Amino acid sequence: MEIKPRAVVIPKETDHLEQGKYGPVFPRTPACYGFTIVAEVKPGRAEAIREYGRALAEELERDPYLLAPLKLHYLRWVLFDDDTRFMYQGIFDTDFDKYTEDAVALFSKAGVSTAFENLEGFPEDWRTNPEAFVRFVRQHHCPSFIEYGEYPYVTSDEIKKALQVKNALSEMLDQMQ
Repeated sequence: MEIKPRAVVIPKETDHLEQGKYGPVFPRTPACYGFTIVAEVKPGRAEAIREYGRALAEELERDPYLLAPLKLHYLRWVLFDDDTRFMYQGIFDTDFDKYTEDAVALFSKAGVSTAFENLEGFPEDWRTNPEAFVRFVRQHHCPSFIEYGEYPYVTSDEIKKALQVKNALSEMLDQMQ
């Protein structure tokens, strides 16, 4: 099986895209699915976002599978412009609608807040109003215009399985020596 890197250009216009529950369904790319949000930070709340990041990292130390339902590959959070703006970038295996519904359900079930609560215009009723959560994300989404994958269209579960096979083969070969 040859794994050939790929890139896909994403159209600026979304009128022709399939419509999901919450708007256009962006195509799966070699990097799978994802979105980038850029939003204004509420005045004086940048440190709260950093603290939320630290708390999330600590929680993931206790439960590494906490975010597993989201089928994430990567998350990246950036505070910039003198801590007045925030960028959230996520790459995941499901489409936008499923990811956002899963995220709202996960955080609501766990009874935890979200770093987004520190952003201007984020709905206070996001736990009970997924549509408002989605509206906020859609309004602040900065779509990619090209996405590249060194190992295109591979899911996070496939990557984990491949690493398990690699480790099992290594152990087997070590036993044979």
